[in-house]
Amino acid sequence: MVTGASSGIGLAAAVDLARRGDRVVLVGRDPARLQAAGDRVREASGERPELFRADFAVLDDVRGLAERLRAAYDRIDVLANNAGAIVLQPVTTVDGFELSMQANHLAPFLLSVLLRDRVGRMVVTASAAHRSGVLDPDDLNRTLRGYGPIRAYGTSKQANILFTAEAARRWPEVAAYCFHPGVVRSRFGTDSRLVALGMRLLPLRSPEKGAETLVWLTNQDRARLVDGGYYADRRPRRPLPRAADPRLAARLWAASARAVGVEA
Repeated sequence: MVTGASSGIGLAAAVDLARRGDRVVLVGRDPARLQAAGDRVREASGERPELFRADFAVLDDVRGLAERLRAAYDRIDVLANNAGAIVLQPVTTVDGFELSMQANHLAPFLLSVLLRDRVGRMVVTASAAHRSGVLDPDDLNRTLRGYGPIRAYGTSKQANILFTAEAARRWPEVAAYCFHPGVVRSRFGTDSRLVALGMRLLPLRSPEKGAETLVWLTNQDRARLVDGGYYADRRPRRPLPRAADPRLAARLWAASARAVGVEA
């Protein structure tokens, strides 16, 4: 199952996995784009994927998605938590959280917890942008003050890496990994002139190239991987020390569980 599968590396990964013969489930926010993504996967593989719509800016949507998935599948071999957003202006969701923190971390956290007993492996799309983050588990809305889109995005990416490591510690039966896809040429962040300018100054990857490590992590023998590890270009990497702090990871887990109303 791939979230954020309507475009970019999510769609590229879904196409690649389907071509390999995997049964693929796509999750996306926009119905028209999700339908178009399903058509792309079908054209590439000959099999039509199942489509599930959910808006990660609304936690009730995530809860409903989990219920529908649990009703549809006894097992989800791989949950690819790939959905993400760079938010240009400070936005508070209907649930009361800064939008990029909710869409990029809290919603995937909630979905993963609700599906835990069905999932065999989890792959989380993180980013080297975690270096710009200022995560504070005691204040998940910290970035709303003096807001900057890259700072807020980086903070949510720190959360992704810490969540992955803590999930591996708490859920030994679930293989968990995260990765940096590189700077990918896609719709992601293109509404921001600042982000678009930065992307023009950096070497860009195709969505297919960006998806390579995601696809590799879904298929690689677990014995060859580091549980809870952070990867780039199919190699383990060291994140910023703050994003590798087990005490911070445990605090974030507890704060996230309180925020979304689940047992820690």
